[in-house]
Amino acid sequence: MKQNHIHWLNDQHPNYKRWEAARKISVHRGEFVHSIIYQIKECKQLRVLDLGSGEGGTSSVFARNNFLISFDISKLRLKRQADYQVIQNRICGNSQLLPFKDKSFDLVIMQDVIEHMPSPDQLIIDVSSVLKDDGVIYLSSPNRNSIINFISDPHWGLPVISLLKRKQIKKYFLKIFRKSEINREDIAELLSLKRIVLLFSDKFEMKLCTDYAIKQLFAGNPGIVWSRFHLLLISIAKKTGLNKLILKISNDKRGILNNYFTPTFYFLFSKKKNI
Repeated sequence: MKQNHIHWLNDQHPNYKRWEAARKISVHRGEFVHSIIYQIKECKQLRVLDLGSGEGGTSSVFARNNFLISFDISKLRLKRQADYQVIQNRICGNSQLLPFKDKSFDLVIMQDVIEHMPSPDQLIIDVSSVLKDDGVIYLSSPNRNSIINFISDPHWGLPVISLLKRKQIKKYFLKIFRKSEINREDIAELLSLKRIVLLFSDKFEMKLCTDYAIKQLFAGNPGIVWSRFHLLLISIAKKTGLNKLILKISNDKRGILNNYFTPTFYFLFSKKKNI
């Protein structure tokens, strides 16, 4: 298949620059993920599953000191990961049919993956089964109810779409404006904080890492933001001094800030000990 027939490599696609920017910082994103996980688990000599590994930046970071499996549904993406020689184990497969034994991994990374799944509930069940009893899940996902995402959806860069369900996006947006993508199976349907908490609450202890992410963001960490819109907001916040207020009120609670403002959630989940 020619690259210009693949939407995420088509330089004529309206979202191409957004995707290209994300690819360029993929290793920095992996280092940011590593720094979050390191808060509760030393990332050495672990069995790691990078689920939906994409461009491989995150996998390349964790493969340095761990046994890592880079797992993705796209053969092309996995082939492109060959540029990272440190990634030795690449498996093409569907996240809905994980080909691993129970309790195989110390760490499962789900970076901006869950919103693309047709059944998040089943995904969590399957991921939980391959995770060791003392294992950790890292999950990042855009916030459905964020005002920032309402103004500019993280996948399309357009307003309102963040609130729509997958069927609505196909019916009201793709059918009219992006007919060539109408058959895509990876259309994102964003999740709210409440939804994510409900998905994990039965079997997992949760740590939300908003405060750490915001501090890293304003400290200039290059692995957090890549869209022009978000970079503009950061620039405005710094110039106006609004960043000081944001840093002061940032927290990891399930309150107004994280429900309606935080654009991306960063979670760490550990299995509950009494289960």
